[in-house]
Amino acid sequence: MEKDSIEPKAEPMVSDPPPIYGETETTKGSIGQRIWDSFKRDPNAHVTTHNTGSDGKTFDLEHAAQKTASSPLQRSLKNRHLQMIAIGGSIGTGLFVGSGKVLAAGGPASVLIAYGLIGCMLYCTVHALGEMAVLFPVAGSFAHYSTRFIDPAWGFAMGWNYALQWLIVLPLEIVAASITVDYWESNISNAAWVAIFWAVIVSINLFGVKGYGEAEFVFSIIKVIAVIGFIILGIILNCGGGPKGGYIGGKYWHDPGAFNNGFKGLCSVFVNAAFAFAGTELVGLAAAETSNPRKSLPTAVKQVFWRICLFYIVSLTLVGLLVPYNNPQLLNGKASSDAKASPFVISIKNAGISGLDSVMNVVIMIAVLSVGNSSVYGSSRTLAALAEQRQAPQFLAYIDRKGRPLFAILVASAFGLLGFLAASDKQDDAFTWMMAISGLSSIFTWGSVCFSHIRFRRAWKIQGHSLNELAFVSQAGVVGSWIGFIFNILVLIAQFWVGFAPIGYSEKTTGELVESWFSVYLAAPVVLLFYFPYKFWYKTSFLRAKDMDLHTGRRELDIQHLIEEERAEQAAWPVWKKAYKFFC
Repeated sequence: MEKDSIEPKAEPMVSDPPPIYGETETTKGSIGQRIWDSFKRDPNAHVTTHNTGSDGKTFDLEHAAQKTASSPLQRSLKNRHLQMIAIGGSIGTGLFVGSGKVLAAGGPASVLIAYGLIGCMLYCTVHALGEMAVLFPVAGSFAHYSTRFIDPAWGFAMGWNYALQWLIVLPLEIVAASITVDYWESNISNAAWVAIFWAVIVSINLFGVKGYGEAEFVFSIIKVIAVIGFIILGIILNCGGGPKGGYIGGKYWHDPGAFNNGFKGLCSVFVNAAFAFAGTELVGLAAAETSNPRKSLPTAVKQVFWRICLFYIVSLTLVGLLVPYNNPQLLNGKASSDAKASPFVISIKNAGISGLDSVMNVVIMIAVLSVGNSSVYGSSRTLAALAEQRQAPQFLAYIDRKGRPLFAILVASAFGLLGFLAASDKQDDAFTWMMAISGLSSIFTWGSVCFSHIRFRRAWKIQGHSLNELAFVSQAGVVGSWIGFIFNILVLIAQFWVGFAPIGYSEKTTGELVESWFSVYLAAPVVLLFYFPYKFWYKTSFLRAKDMDLHTGRRELDIQHLIEEERAEQAAWPVWKKAYKFFC
């Protein structure tokens, strides 16, 4: 097989979900026996025996596509699960706690500009991902799309980049949850709380994808109610309706001001905004375990824009009106995950409302657990998909009869044990470097999604297909993907500048500047260290549009008549319904 040529095959297409084997065995006997049997390998799952050429130094892209398309992951996520995963992945510590750090660094105007721009970019990215995921709901999702539409070496780098991001986020979030408890000045050791939170997160994921989906559904409802409640409360407080009274309005935008540290302050906000939005792309990863992605994904994707506007832009606008950027509490938190530095908590305390700050702190703890829960899901599914493609150790491809990538979950859970560094005197250094690995990971992921969509559309056109054949078409189109791709590159450039010459760099030594750069930009060299050795060893090439495989993994083959019937029905809708369905 030519290294830069892939002949598409039609036979591996998947028209129906794979059968769930072992039902007769696991439905008999005692409860303990059924539980034990559920952990046995799914007979439908076979470890990949090859994914390389006869010389062992070329990558077999066709075989990799077949393995991700026929993965025996259970398809039990419903529409409500998928929608709440989309919203739950984007409401976490980045909003509730991290917004305090960026408010202090850039001021309220910088926060709104950065979060707004990242939100617009993410709108384009999620639509591009949705279009590909509806057509190819395969295991590995966007990492596999990079393998399939860009370069197998880049797909390898993006898969490990995404897996490492979530593997690192898990201990960070567990420690954040333990620190959150300190708000009530608990006498219990942080290590004990780390053990409790770790056990809860691991237990949820051992219930399989349905357990993850149900947990995220509950967590997300709590977070949504909390944010809506804060928005209503924030409007009341700003208008002088709090216990202390006094109209606030926009006085903090005048004193101390709307911006802090000028343009560099604005640039310093971007990477934190990206970290805050990380997880929204999980809807694409979950497509492989969704019962009907053609119906569920478009709705979840289209509603991301409104969630960004409501839960980020509106709530952060109110935070900027209620808390000045020079408030000492924003800067005095023991860590970036310290809830005492949350502007949401600070605004409630400053208003003199007793008890409600503790309620918001509980919500922050739930948000932290939610992100930790998502981190096990995201990393385990990505590792399993990499293993299926022979891009990770083969034991990670083990999937049991309940559709759980068991060993991948155990590996992800083991990383959570790094949370016990919370009891170490080196915790600050350890977590600074772990944060450095995960900080820019989302930028690489989103940029790759956009470029994969650009390349996919090019191949779709050259190979004689039309957009009418797609069940879901990105509202932003290829133009939106170009916007998203270019904007991600601009963020990388801005972050390079901020890392190279941080705020107050004239007072730092050369060693401190080098450490500062690596602490915010470590993800870039890590990605390159994965990409170049793999590319040189397997001699992969940049894929040509005419050679891309557009067949393997398409779950539903004969749906063109269904699409035509649905479009005919939609044409008869009243104007209000067309408008509603366009946006929702």
